[in-house]
Amino acid sequence: MRYSAFSLLKQGLAGNRGWGQAWRKPEPKPAYDVVIVGGGHGLATAYYLAKQYGITNVAVLEKSYLGSGNIGRNTTIIRSNYLLPANTAFYERSMKLWEGLAQELNFNTMVSQRGILNVFHSDPQRNAYARRGNAMRLAGVDAELLTRDQVRDYLPFADFDNARFPIRGALMQRRGGTVRHDAVVWGYARAADALGVDIIENCEVTGFRIEQGSIKGVETTRGYIGASKVGLAVAGSTSRVAALAGLRLPIEAHVIQAFVTEGIKPLIDQVVTFGAGHFYVSQSDKGGLVFGGDVDGYNSYAQRGNLPVVEDVAEGGLALFPNLARLRVLRSWAGLLDMSMDGSPIFDRTDIAGLYLNCGWCYGGFKATPASGEAFAHLIAKDEPSDLIRPFRLDRYRQGAVLDEKGMGAQTNLH
Repeated sequence: MRYSAFSLLKQGLAGNRGWGQAWRKPEPKPAYDVVIVGGGHGLATAYYLAKQYGITNVAVLEKSYLGSGNIGRNTTIIRSNYLLPANTAFYERSMKLWEGLAQELNFNTMVSQRGILNVFHSDPQRNAYARRGNAMRLAGVDAELLTRDQVRDYLPFADFDNARFPIRGALMQRRGGTVRHDAVVWGYARAADALGVDIIENCEVTGFRIEQGSIKGVETTRGYIGASKVGLAVAGSTSRVAALAGLRLPIEAHVIQAFVTEGIKPLIDQVVTFGAGHFYVSQSDKGGLVFGGDVDGYNSYAQRGNLPVVEDVAEGGLALFPNLARLRVLRSWAGLLDMSMDGSPIFDRTDIAGLYLNCGWCYGGFKATPASGEAFAHLIAKDEPSDLIRPFRLDRYRQGAVLDEKGMGAQTNLH
């Protein structure tokens, strides 16, 4: 069923009893042309494989229910305000796909391009943000450097005269914003299913069948599934799943926490980031402030965080917005980040023929979903990376061609 104003009116008059299932719940077939592990970027990959390359004999395997992984455990921010050319081009492609995604999928993904403000607090930081903004504009991406007074027009309640972190201005990308993460999952699942893709939930991969250096299929909790090609798009679990195939990757798993407050009246219209610490915040349609900060400093596969990071995030938020001090936090959640050594993603074939990698997303996983799916589909279908993701190959570490976006060095917790 195609969603439209007419179908909504028709079903409303009929008591909403005619809506069909959004996607099927099939049993796994004995074999597929392509098996994709992971129900986030993997769903997008399956959709573009079917839509752009006509490869429909595809299965997406999700360990739990759809949306239980990182695709549903984030702060919903989208942006393309990167510095390095490879990252700028990739995330700008993703931004352009976000802008037409609701029409593409025939599903309201709730894309809200409310703008993102990266606040800065010193003259050297202004120079760094000006450099980033200039690089963005040279690449055709929108960017504006705002003065202190211009920022005050957007955030009159912020602490502009903080003794330690006075607000000097901000870098703004008006096309940045937020997207409803659950709607992205449902939209891609529904669209992929309509093209013939099988979505297999509650299906954990427990091993790989490899013969003479080529992938033959995957062992799962729902039995063996044969496949000519297998794509791994499992975010923070990449190192564990890849280890089942005997691969050791230059990534580490870290926990990142997110929080939402009680609902309040409209206060923050944009996405705002704190330049003197790691804090970012936006306001949801329900009125709650959705915010987050730094990763937990130790390696973990647990989807829960610790108290020191909670305190650090709260301190950063109150340094920027003291008026939030009395708000109550309703709940928190955590996702698993696959932190690469240079802070940029990894797309590549592995030494095992037919096995492909999509990992190393650090903080950029959710906002990359459309472009990641499109690019990974190209890699799997054509057996070679597109020009967009060629700089993200795994062998860049061997060649010294790292993509250190922050210039912080090869230390995962800094990225």
